[in-house]
Amino acid sequence: MFNKTALALLFAAALAPAASFAQVAIRVGPPPPVYEERGRPPERGYVWIGGHHRHEGDHYAWEAGRWERPPHHGNRWVAAKWTHRHGEWVMVEGHWR
Repeated sequence: MFNKTALALLFAAALAPAASFAQVAIRVGPPPPVYEERGRPPERGYVWIGGHHRHEGDHYAWEAGRWERPPHHGNRWVAAKWTHRHGEWVMVEGHWR
């Protein structure tokens, strides 16, 4: 029993990074970005994560930007973006690098 549980946990841990980079493909491109007023960061060390359009079933919805503290010193944010591939729009999720 213990070996099956350990194997299941190991398998889930191995797949976790792949799930965070899941992509959505859509035929209609996103609207232009929305201008956002950043304001001041809440504290020193915070990074602005810009908003972007997310596809919600049958329409695009704006996900507002936010200030966030990097998970580790020296990390930088790679912004989410839509790219046009083979006649479809694909969302490449933002992530820390």
